[in-house]
Amino acid sequence: MNFKEVLLVVNPISGQTDKKKIISIVQKKLNEKNLIFHLYATTGKNDKEKIQSEITKNSIERIIVAGGDGTINLVAEAIKKTKITLGIIAAGSANGLAENLNLPQILEEQLETALGSNFIDLDILCLNDAICLHIADLGINAELIKNYESSSIRGKVGYFINSIPTLIKSEYPFNFFIETNNTTRDAKAVLLGIANANKYGTGANVNPNGKPNDGIFEILVFKKLNLLEILKTLRNETDHDPDFVEIIPATSAKISCKKPVSFQIDGEYIGEETEIEIKILAEKLRIAVP
Repeated sequence: MNFKEVLLVVNPISGQTDKKKIISIVQKKLNEKNLIFHLYATTGKNDKEKIQSEITKNSIERIIVAGGDGTINLVAEAIKKTKITLGIIAAGSANGLAENLNLPQILEEQLETALGSNFIDLDILCLNDAICLHIADLGINAELIKNYESSSIRGKVGYFINSIPTLIKSEYPFNFFIETNNTTRDAKAVLLGIANANKYGTGANVNPNGKPNDGIFEILVFKKLNLLEILKTLRNETDHDPDFVEIIPATSAKISCKKPVSFQIDGEYIGEETEIEIKILAEKLRIAVP
């Protein structure tokens, strides 16, 4: 190994995993490998700046994140201008990036991967002023995440319980205007996805041809709520009906709508937006993979 100091960033409230167990296992493994262990627990207040301070103060050369997509996004924002490699322990309610990178399911194997020397240089999308590593969207899924975040029930059960009132109350479909580097068009959709990867954290393969390091993202226009097509998506069948979802590849884009629509990035509800500008940053995020 060509690094000595490792920072473990833990989100204490993400998912349903025992963070104390994760901390103990990581600390023990680093001690066995004669690596110096540092710990930072997120609080929701100035986390990015505090992580950057930890990196500078302790000469951190590798970071391991124990959390979900939102926590990974936070750490990526803190280190995007560095050459630090990021390792992932999937410990969120939905772990979409870990799912897309085919990370192991077992904690100890995830840790070995996180400390390993195999990596991918991931594209970083910039949506207005926020970065996106995985999938963002406007519409009904963002509404669901908003309702989930205000609920006391965590995990996939929480998503399921909140899905019914979300569907009842939502004012879909939404009207969007899409401008990309090679096309301009109107679109009516229940959900407009911006994908740097294939799958949501639930495992639903919404963007079968997407690659997180190819310099391209995909805009996914889900035109209607079709139960059969949703079930096919959840089973990872790749022959999506074009009447259900249209996929538009792009390297830059602008999405606008007259009425504000709910918006989420990497599983974190952002708010209601009427305009999103999308570009791919020059920086890459180096992530340890199997």
